[in-house]
Amino acid sequence: MLFAPDTEEALEFVVALANTAPGASRSGEDELVTVGQLREMLRHYVYSGRIDHDQAELEAVRAARESLRSVWTLDRDAAVEAVNRMLREARALPFLTRHDGSDWHIHATEPDAPLAERIRVEAALALIDVIRMNETGRLRVCEAPDCTGLFLDLSRNGSKRFCSVRCGNRVNMIAFRARKASR
Repeated sequence: MLFAPDTEEALEFVVALANTAPGASRSGEDELVTVGQLREMLRHYVYSGRIDHDQAELEAVRAARESLRSVWTLDRDAAVEAVNRMLREARALPFLTRHDGSDWHIHATEPDAPLAERIRVEAALALIDVIRMNETGRLRVCEAPDCTGLFLDLSRNGSKRFCSVRCGNRVNMIAFRARKASR
């Protein structure tokens, strides 16, 4: 395991959230346009604390999605600035807690903080581990020409190139057809 389980879980959520954006989603469309779509996402990625299930919250989460997508592609030093800014803006104050059957873990916002703020801060805390371990190169954007999907490369040698098997297969098929046509 490259990162601690809670770090990987937070980064996997960032990937899932980021990949609801147009061009990154499976459909190619924005997959986070309704409160229902946000509710469905939160069924798979649990956030404790306040969840409003309203349009304002959806818009704030969509804004968080864009800021997290941009942090994903920054070099290490620029990522430090972005992470520090996210923590500062949220007035994050880390503390240990356990709840809902979970063992001790870190939070840095109160449970009644807005969902989008808690998402950004949890992502920032996970990104701290990535930065400290000098593994920002594991935060990748899909190399398929028609995809902007993000992924976390947890492969042993750090050589993953595509966000999904689907993108990898599509690029490989295009290359195969090009080679075959040039013969």
